Amino acid sequence: MNTLHLITSLAELNALQSRTTGLPCLAPHLFEQHQPDAHWVLTQAGAIAAHCSLWWRGTAQDLGKRLGYIGHYDAQNSDVASELLQHACEHLKQMGCEMAIAPIDGNTWRRYRALSDRGSVPLFFLEPDNPDAWNEQFQQAGFVPLAEYFSALNTDLTQRDPRLATVEARLQTAGVTVRSLDLQHFETELTRIFHLSEISFRHNFLYTPIDLSEFLQQYAQVKPYVKPELVLLAEHDHQLVGFLFATPDWLQAQRGDPLNTLVIKTVAVMPGRMYAGLGSVLVARVQAIAHQLGYSRAIHALMHEQNNSRNLSDRYAKPFRRYTLYAKPLLTRTDVNQREFGIS
Repeated sequence: MNTLHLITSLAELNALQSRTTGLPCLAPHLFEQHQPDAHWVLTQAGAIAAHCSLWWRGTAQDLGKRLGYIGHYDAQNSDVASELLQHACEHLKQMGCEMAIAPIDGNTWRRYRALSDRGSVPLFFLEPDNPDAWNEQFQQAGFVPLAEYFSALNTDLTQRDPRLATVEARLQTAGVTVRSLDLQHFETELTRIFHLSEISFRHNFLYTPIDLSEFLQQYAQVKPYVKPELVLLAEHDHQLVGFLFATPDWLQAQRGDPLNTLVIKTVAVMPGRMYAGLGSVLVARVQAIAHQLGYSRAIHALMHEQNNSRNLSDRYAKPFRRYTLYAKPLLTRTDVNQREFGIS
Protein backbone atom coordinates (compact mmCIF):
# COMPACT_ATOMS: atom_id res chain seq x y z
CA MET A 1 0.00 0.00 0.00
CA ASN A 2 1.27 3.46 -0.92
CA THR A 3 1.22 6.34 1.55
CA LEU A 4 1.84 10.03 0.87
CA HIS A 5 3.57 12.06 3.59
CA LEU A 6 3.59 15.87 3.66
CA ILE A 7 6.87 17.09 5.17
CA THR A 8 6.69 20.59 6.64
CA SER A 9 9.77 20.70 8.86
CA LEU A 10 13.32 19.42 9.07
CA ALA A 11 12.36 17.39 12.13
CA GLU A 12 9.69 15.55 10.14
CA LEU A 13 12.15 14.88 7.32
CA ASN A 14 14.75 13.47 9.71
CA ALA A 15 12.15 11.36 11.50
CA LEU A 16 10.95 9.84 8.23
CA GLN A 17 14.49 9.14 7.11
CA SER A 18 15.30 7.37 10.37
CA ARG A 19 12.48 4.86 10.02
CA THR A 20 12.37 4.14 6.29
CA THR A 21 14.45 2.48 3.60
CA GLY A 22 14.34 2.80 -0.18
CA LEU A 23 15.30 6.02 -1.95
CA PRO A 24 17.40 8.51 0.02
CA CYS A 25 15.48 11.38 1.57
CA LEU A 26 16.06 14.93 0.39
CA ALA A 27 19.30 16.21 1.91
CA PRO A 28 18.49 18.25 5.04
CA HIS A 29 20.64 21.21 3.95
CA LEU A 30 18.70 21.44 0.67
CA PHE A 31 15.39 21.35 2.53
CA GLU A 32 16.55 24.27 4.68
CA GLN A 33 18.26 26.27 1.96
CA HIS A 34 15.70 25.86 -0.84
CA GLN A 35 12.66 26.29 1.44
CA PRO A 36 10.05 24.44 -0.62
CA ASP A 37 6.43 25.37 0.00
CA ALA A 38 5.69 21.64 0.34
CA HIS A 39 7.66 18.41 0.24
CA TRP A 40 5.91 15.13 -0.50
CA VAL A 41 7.26 11.64 0.10
CA LEU A 42 5.53 8.51 -1.21
CA THR A 43 6.28 5.33 0.71
CA GLN A 44 5.52 1.80 -0.45
CA ALA A 45 5.52 -0.95 2.16
CA GLY A 46 7.42 1.38 4.49
CA ALA A 47 10.14 2.27 1.97
CA ILE A 48 10.57 5.59 0.18
CA ALA A 49 9.54 5.04 -3.45
CA ALA A 50 9.25 8.64 -4.70
CA HIS A 51 9.51 12.23 -3.50
CA CYS A 52 9.29 15.79 -4.76
CA SER A 53 9.14 19.38 -3.54
CA LEU A 54 6.66 22.04 -4.64
CA TRP A 55 6.98 25.81 -4.95
CA TRP A 56 4.14 28.21 -5.69
CA ARG A 57 5.28 31.34 -3.86
CA GLY A 58 7.77 33.61 -5.58
CA THR A 59 7.89 31.68 -8.85
CA ALA A 60 8.64 33.45 -12.14
CA GLN A 61 6.02 35.63 -13.84
CA ASP A 62 6.70 34.29 -17.35
CA LEU A 63 4.06 32.88 -19.73
CA GLY A 64 1.25 35.03 -18.32
CA LYS A 65 0.26 32.29 -15.88
CA ARG A 66 0.70 31.55 -12.21
CA LEU A 67 3.41 28.92 -12.21
CA GLY A 68 4.06 26.07 -9.82
CA TYR A 69 7.35 24.16 -9.72
CA ILE A 70 8.09 20.49 -9.06
CA GLY A 71 11.66 19.71 -8.04
CA HIS A 72 13.80 17.56 -5.72
CA TYR A 73 12.23 14.80 -7.79
CA ASP A 74 12.95 11.09 -7.83
CA ALA A 75 10.85 7.97 -8.36
CA GLN A 76 11.69 4.28 -8.42
CA ASN A 77 9.27 3.34 -11.20
CA SER A 78 6.52 4.65 -13.45
CA ASP A 79 3.66 3.59 -11.17
CA VAL A 80 4.78 5.57 -8.14
CA ALA A 81 5.90 8.42 -10.40
CA SER A 82 2.40 8.67 -11.85
CA GLU A 83 0.79 8.75 -8.41
CA LEU A 84 3.23 11.32 -7.02
CA LEU A 85 3.08 13.65 -10.03
CA GLN A 86 -0.72 13.50 -10.15
CA HIS A 87 -0.86 14.39 -6.46
CA ALA A 88 1.72 17.17 -6.87
CA CYS A 89 -0.19 18.74 -9.76
CA GLU A 90 -3.44 18.59 -7.82
CA HIS A 91 -1.79 20.31 -4.86
CA LEU A 92 -0.40 23.06 -7.09
CA LYS A 93 -3.81 23.48 -8.70
CA GLN A 94 -5.41 23.85 -5.27
CA MET A 95 -2.90 26.62 -4.52
CA GLY A 96 -4.04 28.52 -7.60
CA CYS A 97 -1.31 27.52 -10.05
CA GLU A 98 -2.26 27.38 -13.70
CA MET A 99 0.78 25.49 -14.95
CA ALA A 100 3.25 23.03 -13.39
CA ILE A 101 6.88 23.10 -14.50
CA ALA A 102 9.33 20.26 -13.82
CA PRO A 103 11.97 19.43 -12.88
CA ILE A 104 13.14 22.63 -11.21
CA ASP A 105 14.41 23.00 -7.65
CA GLY A 106 12.72 26.31 -6.92
CA ASN A 107 14.57 28.52 -9.42
CA THR A 108 17.01 28.42 -12.31
CA TRP A 109 20.07 29.20 -10.15
CA ARG A 110 19.70 25.65 -8.84
CA ARG A 111 19.26 22.31 -10.55
CA TYR A 112 16.58 22.28 -13.23
CA ARG A 113 15.66 20.50 -16.53
CA ALA A 114 16.02 16.79 -17.28
CA LEU A 115 18.76 15.21 -19.36
CA SER A 116 16.64 13.94 -22.26
CA ASP A 117 19.05 12.93 -25.05
CA ARG A 118 22.19 11.40 -23.58
CA GLY A 119 24.21 10.68 -26.70
CA SER A 120 27.54 8.87 -26.42
CA VAL A 121 29.78 11.46 -24.73
CA PRO A 122 30.41 10.72 -21.02
CA LEU A 123 29.06 13.08 -18.37
CA PHE A 124 31.15 16.18 -17.77
CA PHE A 125 32.03 18.05 -14.57
CA LEU A 126 29.09 19.95 -12.98
CA GLU A 127 26.61 18.40 -15.43
CA PRO A 128 23.31 17.35 -13.80
CA ASP A 129 22.32 13.74 -14.42
CA ASN A 130 19.08 11.81 -13.98
CA PRO A 131 17.65 8.42 -14.93
CA ASP A 132 16.47 8.34 -18.54
CA ALA A 133 13.11 7.12 -17.22
CA TRP A 134 12.34 10.56 -15.81
CA ASN A 135 11.42 11.87 -19.25
CA GLU A 136 8.90 9.09 -19.84
CA GLN A 137 7.50 9.56 -16.33
CA PHE A 138 6.83 13.26 -16.92
CA GLN A 139 5.32 12.61 -20.33
CA GLN A 140 3.06 9.84 -19.03
CA ALA A 141 1.83 12.28 -16.37
CA GLY A 142 0.73 14.74 -19.06
CA PHE A 143 3.79 16.98 -19.21
CA VAL A 144 5.08 18.28 -22.55
CA PRO A 145 8.39 19.99 -23.44
CA LEU A 146 8.40 23.67 -22.50
CA ALA A 147 12.03 24.59 -23.18
CA GLU A 148 14.99 22.79 -24.73
CA TYR A 149 18.67 23.11 -23.82
CA PHE A 150 21.87 21.58 -25.17
CA SER A 151 25.59 21.17 -24.58
CA ALA A 152 28.02 21.39 -27.48
CA LEU A 153 31.60 20.24 -28.08
CA ASN A 154 34.39 22.18 -29.76
CA THR A 155 37.27 19.94 -30.84
CA ASP A 156 39.45 22.71 -32.30
CA LEU A 157 40.51 25.37 -29.82
CA THR A 158 42.66 27.12 -32.41
CA GLN A 159 39.75 28.33 -34.54
CA ARG A 160 38.85 31.98 -34.15
CA ASP A 161 36.18 34.23 -35.64
CA PRO A 162 38.11 36.87 -37.68
CA ARG A 163 35.43 39.46 -36.87
CA LEU A 164 36.49 39.45 -33.22
CA ALA A 165 39.60 41.52 -33.93
CA THR A 166 37.40 44.54 -34.65
CA VAL A 167 35.31 43.90 -31.52
CA GLU A 168 38.41 43.56 -29.34
CA ALA A 169 39.88 46.77 -30.73
CA ARG A 170 36.65 48.66 -30.01
CA LEU A 171 36.48 47.33 -26.44
CA GLN A 172 40.15 48.12 -25.78
CA THR A 173 39.71 51.65 -27.11
CA ALA A 174 36.75 52.09 -24.75
CA GLY A 175 38.95 51.01 -21.84
CA VAL A 176 37.58 47.49 -21.24
CA THR A 177 40.21 45.17 -19.75
CA VAL A 178 40.16 41.42 -19.14
CA ARG A 179 41.93 39.58 -16.33
CA SER A 180 41.81 36.24 -14.54
CA LEU A 181 40.07 35.54 -11.23
CA ASP A 182 41.96 36.47 -8.07
CA LEU A 183 41.64 33.41 -5.82
CA GLN A 184 43.15 35.33 -2.90
CA HIS A 185 40.01 37.49 -2.85
CA PHE A 186 37.57 34.78 -3.90
CA GLU A 187 34.51 35.96 -1.96
CA THR A 188 34.98 39.57 -3.05
CA GLU A 189 35.26 38.47 -6.67
CA LEU A 190 32.15 36.30 -6.32
CA THR A 191 30.16 39.16 -4.83
CA ARG A 192 30.92 41.29 -7.88
CA ILE A 193 30.04 38.37 -10.17
CA PHE A 194 26.75 37.90 -8.32
CA HIS A 195 25.68 41.51 -8.82
CA LEU A 196 26.56 41.39 -12.53
CA SER A 197 24.67 38.10 -12.89
CA GLU A 198 21.56 39.66 -11.38
CA ILE A 199 21.63 42.32 -14.09
CA SER A 200 22.72 40.12 -16.99
CA PHE A 201 20.30 37.24 -16.34
CA ARG A 202 17.20 39.12 -15.20
CA HIS A 203 15.48 38.74 -18.57
CA ASN A 204 16.33 35.03 -18.92
CA PHE A 205 13.46 32.56 -19.08
CA LEU A 206 12.02 31.79 -15.60
CA TYR A 207 14.55 34.05 -13.86
CA THR A 208 13.97 34.88 -10.20
CA PRO A 209 16.64 36.21 -7.80
CA ILE A 210 18.42 34.35 -5.01
CA ASP A 211 20.26 35.63 -1.96
CA LEU A 212 23.95 36.44 -2.14
CA SER A 213 24.59 33.96 0.69
CA GLU A 214 23.22 31.04 -1.36
CA PHE A 215 25.22 32.12 -4.41
CA LEU A 216 28.41 32.21 -2.35
CA GLN A 217 27.66 28.76 -0.92
CA GLN A 218 27.18 27.32 -4.41
CA TYR A 219 30.55 28.57 -5.61
CA ALA A 220 32.33 27.75 -2.35
CA GLN A 221 31.67 24.09 -3.14
CA VAL A 222 33.58 24.31 -6.43
CA LYS A 223 36.43 26.54 -5.23
CA PRO A 224 38.86 23.58 -4.87
CA TYR A 225 38.33 22.80 -8.57
CA VAL A 226 38.73 26.34 -9.91
CA LYS A 227 41.70 27.18 -12.14
CA PRO A 228 41.79 30.98 -11.92
CA GLU A 229 43.29 31.43 -15.40
CA LEU A 230 40.08 29.87 -16.81
CA VAL A 231 37.77 32.34 -15.05
CA LEU A 232 37.83 35.68 -16.87
CA LEU A 233 36.60 39.06 -15.61
CA ALA A 234 36.07 42.04 -17.90
CA GLU A 235 36.19 45.48 -16.24
CA HIS A 236 35.43 49.01 -17.38
CA ASP A 237 36.10 52.04 -15.18
CA HIS A 238 36.61 49.69 -12.19
CA GLN A 239 33.17 48.11 -12.78
CA LEU A 240 32.70 44.43 -13.63
CA VAL A 241 30.99 44.32 -17.04
CA GLY A 242 31.51 40.69 -18.05
CA PHE A 243 32.69 37.35 -16.77
CA LEU A 244 33.22 33.80 -17.98
CA PHE A 245 33.39 30.81 -15.65
CA ALA A 246 35.12 27.71 -17.01
CA THR A 247 36.72 24.72 -15.35
CA PRO A 248 38.60 21.60 -16.39
CA ASP A 249 36.41 18.54 -16.89
CA TRP A 250 37.54 16.87 -13.69
CA LEU A 251 35.33 13.84 -14.40
CA GLN A 252 37.79 12.90 -17.14
CA ALA A 253 40.51 12.55 -14.54
CA GLN A 254 38.21 10.55 -12.25
CA ARG A 255 37.60 8.11 -15.11
CA GLY A 256 41.33 7.79 -15.67
CA ASP A 257 41.19 9.58 -19.03
CA PRO A 258 43.59 12.34 -20.12
CA LEU A 259 42.39 15.71 -18.82
CA ASN A 260 42.08 17.53 -22.15
CA THR A 261 38.64 19.17 -21.94
CA LEU A 262 37.48 22.57 -20.72
CA VAL A 263 33.87 23.12 -19.55
CA ILE A 264 32.56 26.63 -20.26
CA LYS A 265 29.74 26.90 -17.74
CA THR A 266 28.64 30.55 -17.54
CA VAL A 267 29.05 33.73 -19.58
CA ALA A 268 27.47 37.01 -18.46
CA VAL A 269 27.81 40.52 -19.90
CA MET A 270 26.45 43.90 -18.84
CA PRO A 271 23.58 44.90 -21.17
CA GLY A 272 24.17 47.76 -23.60
CA ARG A 273 25.61 48.43 -27.04
CA MET A 274 28.98 49.36 -25.58
CA TYR A 275 29.57 45.74 -24.53
CA ALA A 276 28.19 44.06 -27.65
CA GLY A 277 30.44 41.15 -28.60
CA LEU A 278 32.17 40.97 -25.22
CA GLY A 279 30.78 37.50 -24.54
CA SER A 280 32.24 36.20 -27.82
CA VAL A 281 35.59 37.79 -26.97
CA LEU A 282 35.65 36.07 -23.57
CA VAL A 283 34.82 32.67 -25.10
CA ALA A 284 37.52 33.04 -27.74
CA ARG A 285 40.06 34.17 -25.16
CA VAL A 286 39.41 31.34 -22.69
CA GLN A 287 39.65 28.79 -25.51
CA ALA A 288 42.99 30.27 -26.56
CA ILE A 289 44.23 30.16 -22.95
CA ALA A 290 43.05 26.55 -22.61
CA HIS A 291 44.88 25.62 -25.81
CA GLN A 292 48.09 27.16 -24.43
CA LEU A 293 47.61 25.10 -21.25
CA GLY A 294 47.39 21.87 -23.27
CA TYR A 295 43.63 21.40 -23.56
CA SER A 296 42.26 20.30 -26.94
CA ARG A 297 38.47 20.41 -26.45
CA ALA A 298 35.86 22.72 -24.93
CA ILE A 299 32.31 21.92 -23.84
CA HIS A 300 29.83 24.79 -24.06
CA ALA A 301 27.48 23.66 -21.32
CA LEU A 302 23.72 23.78 -20.77
CA MET A 303 22.60 26.50 -23.18
CA HIS A 304 18.99 27.48 -23.88
CA GLU A 305 18.02 26.99 -27.51
CA GLN A 306 16.85 30.61 -27.72
CA ASN A 307 19.52 32.41 -25.65
CA ASN A 308 22.40 34.54 -26.89
CA SER A 309 24.74 31.83 -25.59
CA ARG A 310 23.71 29.74 -28.58
CA ASN A 311 25.06 32.45 -30.89
CA LEU A 312 28.39 32.24 -29.05
CA SER A 313 28.55 28.45 -29.32
CA ASP A 314 27.39 28.02 -32.92
CA ARG A 315 30.66 29.51 -34.18
CA TYR A 316 32.75 26.82 -32.55
CA ALA A 317 30.87 23.76 -31.32
CA LYS A 318 28.44 20.98 -32.28
CA PRO A 319 25.62 19.81 -29.94
CA PHE A 320 26.09 16.39 -28.34
CA ARG A 321 23.57 16.36 -25.45
CA ARG A 322 20.07 17.72 -24.89
CA TYR A 323 17.97 18.59 -21.85
CA THR A 324 14.26 19.34 -21.49
CA LEU A 325 12.14 21.36 -19.10
CA TYR A 326 8.55 20.11 -18.99
CA ALA A 327 5.22 21.80 -18.32
CA LYS A 328 1.63 20.73 -17.73
CA PRO A 329 -1.47 22.99 -17.78
CA LEU A 330 -3.41 22.72 -14.52
CA LEU A 331 -6.46 24.95 -14.94
CA THR A 332 -9.04 24.63 -17.69
CA ARG A 333 -10.82 27.73 -19.00
CA THR A 334 -13.83 26.71 -16.89
CA ASP A 335 -11.61 26.64 -13.80
CA VAL A 336 -10.30 30.13 -14.58
CA ASN A 337 -13.81 31.53 -15.16
CA GLN A 338 -15.06 30.02 -11.91
CA ARG A 339 -12.15 31.56 -9.99
CA GLU A 340 -12.79 34.96 -11.54
CA PHE A 341 -16.43 34.84 -10.40
CA GLY A 342 -15.64 33.39 -6.97
CA ILE A 343 -17.15 29.97 -7.69
CA SER A 344 -15.46 27.10 -5.88
